[in-house]
Amino acid sequence: MKKKDIVKSRIDFNNIIQNGKKVSNECFAIYYKDNNISKCRYGVSVGTKLGNAVFRNKYKRKIRMIITTNMNLLDKKNKDIIIIFRQSGIDKAYQELEKKYINLIEKIKEN
Repeated sequence: MKKKDIVKSRIDFNNIIQNGKKVSNECFAIYYKDNNISKCRYGVSVGTKLGNAVFRNKYKRKIRMIITTNMNLLDKKNKDIIIIFRQSGIDKAYQELEKKYINLIEKIKEN
C-alpha cells in the first residue's frame, strides 16, 4: 500500500465515519464510503485506551499487512475505508484477525 492510498486527514476520517456505512464484528468496525477517486484508500485507527504508542503502532502494522495481502478482495476500487481496531481483537492471532477482516470485506461487497 502506497502512502497516497492512505486516508490521513482528520476531516476525511470524520467525513467517512459520519456519512459512510458501517459493518462490524468483535475485532473491527469498518466504515466505508464511495469516493470520486479511481482508487481505494484506507485509514487505520487504534484507540489510545487500548495501549501505549508502541502497542498501537504494532497493531496498525498488523492491520496494514492484512490489508495489503487482501487488497484484491474489493471489486470496486473507488471506496474510502476506515478500519477501527477494537479491544476484543487484542487476544486474537494474526490469522484469526485476517479471517475477521475478510468476513467484513465480504459483507461490504454484498452491500
